[in-house]
Amino acid sequence: MAHKAQALRMLETYFGYPSFRPAQEAPVESLLNNEDVIAIMPTGAGKSICFQIPALCKPGLTIVFSPLISLMKDQVDSLLDQNIPAALINSTLTQTEFNKAMYDVRSGRVKLLYIAPERLSSNFFCNVLRGLPIAQVIVDEAHCISEWGHDFRPSYRLIGDWLNELSKRPVVGAFTATATKAVERDIKQLLGLSEANVYITGFDRPNLSFSVVRTPKRMDYVVDYVRRHAHENGIIYCSTRKDVERVYDNLTRAGIQTGYYHAGLSDEMRKDMQNKYAFDQLQVMVATNAFGMGIDKSNVRYVLHYQMPRNMESYYQEAGRAGRDGAKAECILLYSGQDVRVHKYLIDQTVEQSLGDPRVAEQRKLVELKKLQAMIDYCFCSTCLRKYMLAYFGEIAHWEQCDNCSSCNAKGRRVNVTKEAKAIFRAIIATEERYGASMICSIVRGERTDRIIRAGLDALPVFGYLSNIGETELKGLIQQCIASGYLRSSMGKYPVLSITAGAEEVLAGHKEVEEIRQEVVVPSRKTKQSASISRSEVSRSGSGGLFEYLRQHRKRLAAAAGIPPYIVFPDTVLIDLANMRPTTLGEFGNIKGVGEAKLKKYGPTFLEAIASYKG
Repeated sequence: MAHKAQALRMLETYFGYPSFRPAQEAPVESLLNNEDVIAIMPTGAGKSICFQIPALCKPGLTIVFSPLISLMKDQVDSLLDQNIPAALINSTLTQTEFNKAMYDVRSGRVKLLYIAPERLSSNFFCNVLRGLPIAQVIVDEAHCISEWGHDFRPSYRLIGDWLNELSKRPVVGAFTATATKAVERDIKQLLGLSEANVYITGFDRPNLSFSVVRTPKRMDYVVDYVRRHAHENGIIYCSTRKDVERVYDNLTRAGIQTGYYHAGLSDEMRKDMQNKYAFDQLQVMVATNAFGMGIDKSNVRYVLHYQMPRNMESYYQEAGRAGRDGAKAECILLYSGQDVRVHKYLIDQTVEQSLGDPRVAEQRKLVELKKLQAMIDYCFCSTCLRKYMLAYFGEIAHWEQCDNCSSCNAKGRRVNVTKEAKAIFRAIIATEERYGASMICSIVRGERTDRIIRAGLDALPVFGYLSNIGETELKGLIQQCIASGYLRSSMGKYPVLSITAGAEEVLAGHKEVEEIRQEVVVPSRKTKQSASISRSEVSRSGSGGLFEYLRQHRKRLAAAAGIPPYIVFPDTVLIDLANMRPTTLGEFGNIKGVGEAKLKKYGPTFLEAIASYKG
């Protein structure tokens, strides 16, 4: 690697790591060689280091376009705590603060300047930027530039035009956690990165366990789960503001320190909630998808989805906010058939309202419905969930079982449902593949509706063959058959089922169909439980008692410094401290993630805390 020695020295000095992760090394090398980069790296892969190290090595300024004020502040606070000269320009600054930041930038005292892309709509500010010695431009959360992305921000389109207007184009790096091929094409085209080196890191996050839970008692499940993880930070995502407030009310009544966040709150209240969560004053945040991209909190130990998200890109990014520090974390999705109906309605509404051309609207709608079906398939996947997700993003998993998801851990019993599946397949064939799941369920359950009688479908041999099975259970089996590739479901307002070659093999007796029957025992939310550290928390957090003692010590240090606790040290460092119990600064400095500045600033006080622990 060109400048490798210098880059490694910066990495060790400022971040406390002896070497780059394999995924980081190539983007760092390209940027140091003044080669444009597109890097698609999952949350938690350490993408910030990929441009922060080159920024420290290069003469001149690095400008980082970032989508949210709070995200900028988190990153700049973290850099400043490591003695890295950084600044931000956003709408929260007073004129005096803005003037000071620009003076520091012009005088070369700042290496990384974080700004929002909306700033480029100001001709005055663009003229200010033209006079700066810009070495590299970084576009963070670059998927926001594409209307096919899940967080489209029109202001991101200003960046490409601004780059073209510069007298000398700097090296450009575009970073994002998730991007489909369509989004990647937009990033290349709109930022002028057709010749960029593209690095797509494996999407696998081994420290995250993934589960899908199908239960009608979602609220009871959430309250019980949060109670059992009373000493851990978590996020609970809901699809609507109403559900956010319902979950928040139930958790608060259960005595849990809870915050809530959605677009209906005032800016001041959202900021207050986010700050309290960042500073560990709240245990859990209940939120819509408006929350998350703006917080760099590394010690989130679980993410629950109260409803199924609309697409896999959104789900993977939101779930990926757990375990950013590399320690173990859980991602649990609670599924209900009602989620599908809500999303289909919202797709109809949003697509029709946002696009004038009916043909474009219909194309966009089909894309959204296809993504929704992939999400449904995930929820009914009977094989490895992590393998399914990787395949969605175009990656091959080289394992059959990961032993870190609800399918591979067999949280539920496998039941042979070949007989039931055959009845469904025969009903679809007998009706010439003209109907959807509801009609097929009615036929095999033997429901004599007017529509069925008029069509003479009650005369079919398969009519009533599965009369002893409930509609919800049957529809779940149909969804699993779609997810397993035995059935196809057409897109559109009225989806129609058809069989595949896999179903034909089942009908011919060459294959059998298995279903995972979940047995979810959910205590009533009224049941009193102690808030002791759970067994799973101890396993995730190392030596439970000392870890918690150090966590509280970190919280006090952070409060005194006015920064979030995870900026002091991530959970992974506290886990290593609890397990290794260093007694000298030399031993402390050997722990990964402890750079020189933090060792000097925090080492003595943590050594004192370890020595004083009586557990």
